[in-house]
Amino acid sequence: MDNIYLLMIIALAFLAVADLVVGVSNDAVNFLNSAIGSKAISFRTIMIVASLGIAIGAIFSSGMMEVARKGIFNPSEFMFSEIMIIFMAVMITDILLLDFFNTVGMPTSTTVSIVFELLGAAVAMAFIKVAADTGNYVDVYRHINTSKATEIIVGILLSVVIAFSIGALVQYFSRMLLSFDFRKKANWVVSIFGGSALTAITYFIMIKGLKGATFVSDDLLTFIQDNTILIIMGSLVIWTVFSYLITIILKFDVYKLIIIVGTFALALAFAGNDLVNFIGVPIAAWQSFEAWQASGIPATEFSMTVLAEKVPTPNFLLFGAGMVMVLTLWFSKKARYVTQTEINLSREGESKERFQPNFLSRGIVRGAILVSQITTSLIPKSLKNRIDANFEKPVIALSKDKTYEMPAFDMVRAAVNLMVAGVLISIATSYKLPLSTTYVTFMVAMGSSLADRAWGAESAVYRVAGVLNVIGGWFFTAFIAFISAAVIVYLINIHVPSMVAILLLIAIFLLVRNYISHSQKSKEIKAEDSLRKAESSSIQGVIEESANNIANVVKRGNKIYTNTINGLAKQDLDLLKKNKKGVIKLSNEVDELRDHIFYFIKNLDEASVGASNFYINILGFLQDLAQSLEYLAKISHKHIHNNHKKLKYNQIKELKEIDLKLDELFRATKEVFDSRSFEQIGELLTSKQELLNMVSEKIERQVERTRTEESSPKNTTLYFALLLETKDIISATTNLLELYYKEHDSSVIPAKLDTK
Repeated sequence: MDNIYLLMIIALAFLAVADLVVGVSNDAVNFLNSAIGSKAISFRTIMIVASLGIAIGAIFSSGMMEVARKGIFNPSEFMFSEIMIIFMAVMITDILLLDFFNTVGMPTSTTVSIVFELLGAAVAMAFIKVAADTGNYVDVYRHINTSKATEIIVGILLSVVIAFSIGALVQYFSRMLLSFDFRKKANWVVSIFGGSALTAITYFIMIKGLKGATFVSDDLLTFIQDNTILIIMGSLVIWTVFSYLITIILKFDVYKLIIIVGTFALALAFAGNDLVNFIGVPIAAWQSFEAWQASGIPATEFSMTVLAEKVPTPNFLLFGAGMVMVLTLWFSKKARYVTQTEINLSREGESKERFQPNFLSRGIVRGAILVSQITTSLIPKSLKNRIDANFEKPVIALSKDKTYEMPAFDMVRAAVNLMVAGVLISIATSYKLPLSTTYVTFMVAMGSSLADRAWGAESAVYRVAGVLNVIGGWFFTAFIAFISAAVIVYLINIHVPSMVAILLLIAIFLLVRNYISHSQKSKEIKAEDSLRKAESSSIQGVIEESANNIANVVKRGNKIYTNTINGLAKQDLDLLKKNKKGVIKLSNEVDELRDHIFYFIKNLDEASVGASNFYINILGFLQDLAQSLEYLAKISHKHIHNNHKKLKYNQIKELKEIDLKLDELFRATKEVFDSRSFEQIGELLTSKQELLNMVSEKIERQVERTRTEESSPKNTTLYFALLLETKDIISATTNLLELYYKEHDSSVIPAKLDTK
């Protein structure tokens, strides 16, 4: 039986590496977003700077490991055999939970997950132990370090409010000082901002961080503590002068310097604060194992009082963990996916909104508008105009390329995000509080974007809904982490060897499945069938550019229509479900093209208005086609899903006849647009009336059947809906063909926008 603990230590070592991978994939969002969103420096530079920060920060994290050993439970109340079950349950739960959030692209808190996993596992083990011993469940209270656990949990929750408030406040005054036209501000103003930001970052990260390092002498720490004010004032003077000199002499951008140093510092703070979340438990298990082996006492009798002592973590383990984190940062695709969530929620201006508004987000926005109106009415008009002038955004010419390559926010906001988040995280680290870096960085970014008036009337409800969804996910994390860890402790306790093996196999299976699922999703996002936005400034240019879109839509539309008929004929619910997802994806892509109309029209001069009319009409017909296909897919799926009677043989036969004719039209249309043989459209249009007459004939037959033999109202309703929407599909397709046939002129060379 004793060998099982050695095997568990080996398993925990592998789980630690896996947890580092999934943990960094989740937490990369914390220190990459500001630099990526502002596009102040190249992505390669961002990664190099962040990698250095992680590698150095990992060495500073030793003191934080105490949280895993005694921060949540009282180790003296547990035996070695019980502690190992707790640690194993925590690590299995943590990996699966974090990987799930990474797969769906939602940033969650690794700190919250580890805290509540330890709490859930310890509580479950305490209940099991008490039930076997005294049966007095009040004794469970003694097993939990309630004061420290409460301090950690309250600190995590308060960090949400504090980070949002301070982020908003600092951003507001920074914008008042610098405005959006910050490039034109006097050098001394820029130098003061740069000096303040760099002082905050370097002091709280580089100096406060030294408290966690084992190689720093007590004398140095005492000197820093006794001369805090002097160090801060000296740093402020030095950094302000330095900022002024590099601006005047070297012509170097101070904002870029802040973002570089801030990214390094935040990565360092992340590693110093969050490394405990990934390897704290395995290291505590290894140290427990060593103490137990040296004692010679049976595992079920060896008390874990050793965990209450201060045991430094070997530097080689911290360095190794740092290297794994760096490699994950460079090679994890999931890290990039998670990063997009926060950037889009804090983006300046409009973007494709990922979250849908709900009653709560609408209510919050309405309330905020009302408060804003009342506050504005109390401020003197002259003062209001002066404030508004600082928040007036510079007018940038709207071209397709510039619009979609503009940074999500400017360098002032990026600098504030890094400065505030770094300071808050570092303060928590210095007090040995495992503050959630995800909570802090996310809420600082949200607070600064709100203060920066990035959430306009057209985006506020979506952004607020996104913030609420992410915060809701955090509470979900806490609940699931607690319950899951408790359940796994119970399962392992049934029979340790077999249950550990089974649970590890399940964990491996789920990780592999999520990896495959995410890879497939990434490929779908990059699929060649995706529709492309038009950039041309003439009708002939739009015809040429949009030809691929038309070919893709008719190919996918043909498949969707055929699958709908086949799914009804075979009563294949899986096919209809998959078909419904496909048509929703197509419909969303068409909607995204319509959302681009504003920018497309802005690109045109007065002589090119015809191109905009043509493009708008194209998108109108594509939307009609997509909506009809979406309606057919949904009602067909609903009919089979609700177990209604299947369509009769004659109905299926008639629908297949129409499907074959439509297939011919769609295939011929795709060939015309693929080959750009627009002069052949005239031949295709001759089949329009034939198709419409065929559908009308089927409708008349169904009317006759309904009056004489049809007995199912559901079938009749479905069949009529199929036929009527088919007529709309035929009309939309042929109207689109007529428009191209009418406007195409092979003698005109397509004109393109000058994007230089």
